[in-house]
Amino acid sequence: MTDERLFNAELIEHIEKDNVLEQLQSIPDFLRWGVTCFNQSDLYFGQGTDNPYDEMLHLVLASLHLPLQTPAELLNSRLTTMEKETLYQGVMTRLAYRTPMAYITNKAWFCGEEFYVDERVIVPRSPIGALIEEGFQGLVHEPKRILDLCTGSGCIAIACALAFEEAEVDAVDLSVDALNVAELNIARFGLTDRVFPLQSNAFDNLLAGDYDLIVTNPPYVDAEDLADMPVEFHSEPELALGSGHDGLLLTKQILAQSPQFLAEDGVLVCEVGNSMLALQAQFPEVPFEWLTLHNGGLGVFALRKADLVVHHDRFMQAWQAALKA
Repeated sequence: MTDERLFNAELIEHIEKDNVLEQLQSIPDFLRWGVTCFNQSDLYFGQGTDNPYDEMLHLVLASLHLPLQTPAELLNSRLTTMEKETLYQGVMTRLAYRTPMAYITNKAWFCGEEFYVDERVIVPRSPIGALIEEGFQGLVHEPKRILDLCTGSGCIAIACALAFEEAEVDAVDLSVDALNVAELNIARFGLTDRVFPLQSNAFDNLLAGDYDLIVTNPPYVDAEDLADMPVEFHSEPELALGSGHDGLLLTKQILAQSPQFLAEDGVLVCEVGNSMLALQAQFPEVPFEWLTLHNGGLGVFALRKADLVVHHDRFMQAWQAALKA
């Protein structure tokens, strides 16, 4: 839930709506004004954008229903009164409630594609997108069956289906609310015949299978970091963020259970973010392959089924111990 407190009250108090709508006439006017407001605020950027300009550009493009590749000449256009009102309200909502911009516009981009998002799912931002764009080069070749565990908005599942046109993808999440959002996106991309939303607590409701690829961005924020996260992140579902005191509760379950769901040459690709240090410390004997990502992200590893099988007992013990902790 969005914090009901008002933020940036002093800044907002000095913004006169009538003056803004009268004096600002064009897209560049609003871009400049919005960036200035954001720079004067205590906003945090990290949910799809990492700076005030990109944040304001997101608002402009989404609000005006313009594509990412909008020609530069169109970005010099004058705005209608209704368009200016929409942009003004977007800036005010972002400042006053520190609502993530993607929830204001109900739009987010992943692997160059636009997805619907709202407060039922986290904002897409996984560095796994870089691996999808590269076709998981060196890890798997033309997978036919893919499992996206903790699918959220469905962005990873859908991006995988677009990258591998012959593949079927199971998009699994514990949250029915999240799956409702995923279903919207699956339908919008016309992929209802290849991407299948399934409700399950990890693997609980799945039949043992032969996935060529299991890809997952599970909750991995530890308890300390979860408490210290900026306001914007507390708008996102906590279920999709926190995972025990060390952030690895669900990851340990995935490591323990995934071998029985992988084909013989199958691969697990999992994101653990900054919990990678804790994972390495707890499993120093495991040959995690930490992947280099062209978008600069960290904390994504790959493990092949053979390695998961070799270390299965260790993973199972760690998972069971974490459940009792």
